[in-house]
Amino acid sequence: MNTFTSQPDAGGHFGPYGGMFVPEILVHPLQELTAAYQQVREDETFQSELSVLLHEYVGRPTSLYFAKRMTEALGGAKIYLKREDLCHTGAHKINNSLGQVLLARRMGKTRIIAETGAGQHGVATATVSAMFGLECVVYMGAVDMERQALNVYRMRRLGAKVVGVTAGQQTLKDAISEAMRDWVTNISDTHYIIGSALGAHPYPMMVRDFQSVIGKEARRQILEKEGRLPDHLIACVGGGSNAIGLFHPFLGDASVKMTGVEAGGLGTGLGEHAARFNGGSLGILQGTKTYVLQDDEGQISLTHSVSAGLDYAAIGPEHAWLKDRGRVEYTSCGDQEAVDALGALSRWEGILPALESAHGVAHAIRIAPGMDKDQIIIVNCSGRGDKDVQELAAWEKRQQDKHSVNEAEPATP
Repeated sequence: MNTFTSQPDAGGHFGPYGGMFVPEILVHPLQELTAAYQQVREDETFQSELSVLLHEYVGRPTSLYFAKRMTEALGGAKIYLKREDLCHTGAHKINNSLGQVLLARRMGKTRIIAETGAGQHGVATATVSAMFGLECVVYMGAVDMERQALNVYRMRRLGAKVVGVTAGQQTLKDAISEAMRDWVTNISDTHYIIGSALGAHPYPMMVRDFQSVIGKEARRQILEKEGRLPDHLIACVGGGSNAIGLFHPFLGDASVKMTGVEAGGLGTGLGEHAARFNGGSLGILQGTKTYVLQDDEGQISLTHSVSAGLDYAAIGPEHAWLKDRGRVEYTSCGDQEAVDALGALSRWEGILPALESAHGVAHAIRIAPGMDKDQIIIVNCSGRGDKDVQELAAWEKRQQDKHSVNEAEPATP
């Protein structure tokens, strides 16, 4: 029997990772948040309210869908999709936003702030804030606002104020920095809903716990459908909330292999990708110690991914710990492979996944043909791809333009 566990110590450390690396003004609020969260973890009233809302409002449990045509096309392992794209708002993000807004309400907070990259966390936070009548401000990089215009519109229609961030690379890292500045200024009445399993303690633990509903459901569902556990779990990894949510309830099962898929972008050089385990090193970013993409002088590197939600320079500290322990393997998937996988799943199953989720789908396409037909893969379809239609159209035009230029160039004598 495998007794593997992964829990932080009292200071929020997963081995050498994690912790609370923040300005002094935030130490006491984070300690208060930790104490409040520890109370509700064991509070039957809180957990019951959350459970009812997850069912009646979010639409849980989400289905575990057998991808029959995909399985037949690849000719190997049976492939199941955990359909987080069917959640209200279209992604797994609402699991965490709902849990945190209930906690904020219990703590007496009247104002909610958040950051967002792909926009799904922003939409989820705007949604639950509207549900409880709370003021909501969402910070979003200007570049991400342009490529995720649909979600910007959705947030504003839900009553949230969306603040464009024009500093730095104008993507997720910069949005987090602005949200943290806001929190420092308005700590008395404001709760910051971080959207992924990163940041200072207790956020990596808290977000993981709220997202673990994914893995708990998947475990129960696969036992009902197949009478046994899966052989392989696959999920994309940005900060890592959808992945740790799927993986965590299976960590103690030695027979279940797990793979997290990072954004391989356009290449292997710094600035061309967002694969922290492929070129990253130990560092501290936005409250936590983990693997970070940085140069030799510790300056945070530019990152790139076709998917806005994976375009971040650091990975959640629990993922770093799980990699060190050898419990989870991590790989990467490039932009083109992810776009191709999105198209393939759309044609095979009539499911248009988010570009983030497509990175996980791409890895399943790689490995399924080499597995036995009685083996089982579960891929976390963490979100739907409606939000990415504009970016996909732009991607296709760039590829067409590049192809046209290459064709027009004269041959080298």
